[in-house]
Amino acid sequence: MKISVVRATDLGPAELDRWRALQQADPALASPFLSPEFTLAVARVRPAARVAVLEDDGQVAGFFPYEVRRRVIGVPIGFGISDCQGLVHAKGFEWDPIALLRACNLPVWEFDHLMGDQAPFAPYHQERAGSPIMDVSKGYEEYIADRMREGDVVRQANRKQRGMVRDLGEERFVWEDRSDTAFDALRAWKSAQYQRTQQYDRFDTPWIRQVIDDLMTSDAPGCRAVVSTIYAGDRPVAAHLGLRSESVLAYWFPSYDTELHKYSAGILLCLRMAEAGAADGIGHIDLGKSKALYKDRLRNDELPVAAGRVGRSWSVTSARRAQDAMMRSVKTGKVGDALRSGRTGKLLRMVKSRLAGK
Repeated sequence: MKISVVRATDLGPAELDRWRALQQADPALASPFLSPEFTLAVARVRPAARVAVLEDDGQVAGFFPYEVRRRVIGVPIGFGISDCQGLVHAKGFEWDPIALLRACNLPVWEFDHLMGDQAPFAPYHQERAGSPIMDVSKGYEEYIADRMREGDVVRQANRKQRGMVRDLGEERFVWEDRSDTAFDALRAWKSAQYQRTQQYDRFDTPWIRQVIDDLMTSDAPGCRAVVSTIYAGDRPVAAHLGLRSESVLAYWFPSYDTELHKYSAGILLCLRMAEAGAADGIGHIDLGKSKALYKDRLRNDELPVAAGRVGRSWSVTSARRAQDAMMRSVKTGKVGDALRSGRTGKLLRMVKSRLAGK
């Protein structure tokens, strides 16, 4: 096996075509986050983005996109906004993770949304979870029938939708909403949510905003950002900025008008996206691994994902493990509660935002 490392923006047309062909040959690799277009969008604003090109018997057998942060830490491309990570490869191809890191000159590679079924990385999993999906590959009607048998989420959404129409005006759903009104509303709602939940604002992080802007103007079938919106009358009530390939929609930046929370417009939006997506070639909507009741109610399947690290440097790996342990104690303990409040909390969010930009 031969491994060469290049800047992502130096990949030629033949290599990009091979990357796309590997994706198309394996439905498990259909996520837009695994596409060359996502890697290129990140690489245009992240100078430390690289791609390891793996060859077997004289043919390109895999692509491993990654970034180097803080000079020694390897992470998946677009780390922080990528909900599907891994190596794009030919079926049956095996690789040695340590040899891969050695070729990339990485002491450690950390991941948090790695595809759980990539066997060579399995020994390095530290946590495994299921990423809930809305599987509409058998059609929207079959999905709805399944949800009706399993619970009342669809009935409740329909009942609240009727109340919304009665109070605010006729519902209008736009599958691909290119209006400034929709995006501006989504960004305002999402920024308010980040502040409310004491998270750094992704939309205020320059490189993230540039990647979003790039992908919103993309027309590549394998990776483009789309905004979907529900209006009541002329008023937007819920919107979602997603990343889609030909068959997968990644649930990326959802938000809604909190003043209208009683209508559960976020759940209604997911159902409308599932219906429109199924008619437009989408096989499933990946809701992401974070825990939420509405995801449990909408899901009818899941995909395995993992978090962990591959390390070939004992000192760097040990230091990162200790740092993780400290961060977990801060997040879950009384000290963390105190640190997140008041001025200290604002300072920590500012530091986290700046680190996300490095």
